[in-house]
Amino acid sequence: MAKRSKIPIKTKQEIEKMREAGKVASEILQTTARFIEAGRTTKEVDDFAKDRMEELKVKSAFHGYRGFPGVTCISMNEEVVHGIGGDRVIQDGDLVSLDVGIKRQGWIGDNALTVPVGKIDGEQKKLMAVTEESLFVAISHARSGNKLHDLCASVEEYVTRFGFTVVRDLVGHGVGRQLHEEPQVPNYRPPGASPILKAGMILAIEPMINAGVGSVDYLDDGWTVVTSDRRPSCHFEHTVLVTHGDPEILTWRPRSALPKQLGIPPLS
Repeated sequence: MAKRSKIPIKTKQEIEKMREAGKVASEILQTTARFIEAGRTTKEVDDFAKDRMEELKVKSAFHGYRGFPGVTCISMNEEVVHGIGGDRVIQDGDLVSLDVGIKRQGWIGDNALTVPVGKIDGEQKKLMAVTEESLFVAISHARSGNKLHDLCASVEEYVTRFGFTVVRDLVGHGVGRQLHEEPQVPNYRPPGASPILKAGMILAIEPMINAGVGSVDYLDDGWTVVTSDRRPSCHFEHTVLVTHGDPEILTWRPRSALPKQLGIPPLS
């Protein structure tokens, strides 16, 4: 029988390093998100993020990872995740999912959000709002003593109330010195016994939610994941520290007003 991998628990010193990395990752994500507008190419967005990383003396956690050619992941509309910056021009009405991961002094900060460009339609707004809210539903479970599988299940339980689906082929993950550490953090309840969360665990929680079917395809570039029905998808992510009390979001940024504007409620 294979030996079960142990979920890392960070020391106080390591947590402080992760706080610093998370803060920088969040700043780059927010700054790059503000750069996104109609008429720019996704390569221009990727280059902007690269320049900001160089200014802040950090490196992309994605570039070169298993051969990934981009600095960030830029995924538009039907693209779920792992889009590569290129000559695709951003248009009014697009949804642009931006995923920024950085390495600072050997530690990773990983976060993502979806940016609306110009005027988007009602379904797009609802999908964005529900995806973002599902992230915070999951984060609320990141407390010592809770079961990881309850955190994971909370995402699917929430989004299906609104007619949306989770992507089951891709999952969140532990994060620290490595981009992907134990445990896997799917957005649905996985089978089998659940690990118990402990203070000091750090998770990259990242709902990837589709307007239509949950199944996905891969483009010929070998990286870009798209919805099978080519309907839109949204992606939000935070790096989160499990504590004995309220979870600590290490990649903190202001929350969008969209869920409240649309009357999207938290999970009761």
